[in-house]
Amino acid sequence: MLRTEGRTVKATNRRPLPGPAPMDRSSALPLWAQLRADLDRRLGAGEFEDAFPGELALVAEYGVSRHTVREALRRLRADGVVTAERGRAPRLAVQAAIEQPLGALYSLFASVEAAGQRQRSVVRILDVRADGLVAVRLGLEESTPLLHLERLRLADEEPLALDRVWMPAEVAAPLLEADFTHTALYDELARRCGLRPTGGREHIRAVVPTAAERRLLGVEPGVAAFAVDRLACHEARPVEWRRTLVRGDRFAVIADFSARDGYRLGVAGGRPGSAG
Repeated sequence: MLRTEGRTVKATNRRPLPGPAPMDRSSALPLWAQLRADLDRRLGAGEFEDAFPGELALVAEYGVSRHTVREALRRLRADGVVTAERGRAPRLAVQAAIEQPLGALYSLFASVEAAGQRQRSVVRILDVRADGLVAVRLGLEESTPLLHLERLRLADEEPLALDRVWMPAEVAAPLLEADFTHTALYDELARRCGLRPTGGREHIRAVVPTAAERRLLGVEPGVAAFAVDRLACHEARPVEWRRTLVRGDRFAVIADFSARDGYRLGVAGGRPGSAG
């Protein structure tokens, strides 16, 4: 019990009640900002662990306009709290749980599954074609036939990366018979073609995806992505040119370091030489 100015007040340690708080329409704070703050409060209390409410549900709960709800959700998206695509309900954002090591022939296939997520690929293109620019990167004559594989990589059925691969058809043609829905490219290359990359070079940079790439990856305008360009070799002979576009909000690159050894680069979630 507390006594103040002759009045007795009962002290309590009650937590705020779950559910929506009433909006204060006399406040100078805009309704969208009040809504955003209350959704933050409810998120912190663990209310939306199973599912995040959709726009119409929030309109009904808070008694505000759809415009107010959309503005609050837009701010939550900008802060990386929720994600939403056209025609789909808002949901809690997936954190960047997929980690890849620098300086190794990593496996996106293995790293997704090492993170406890199910990986699957949607094969968009698998054919043989000529590409003069890629052929030059591979040290080949411009008209050389190249096997081309384009996949949309999914983690727990959510888009993670857009993967485009070119390899000399002379060595990679047997891959035309492979099913890349749930397998690693280098494993198939070793099994069907008898070779596996032994080294190479990668260049990683941040980019803004095109409108078409945003649609495939399911990201809003302004969300950056990692562009990973890889030239892989087998015993000094170039055998693969790959460009992978990975969602920046679901992916991180890592490197170990120490005061004694400096940076120590290794493989996380896959064996050396296994990539997907």
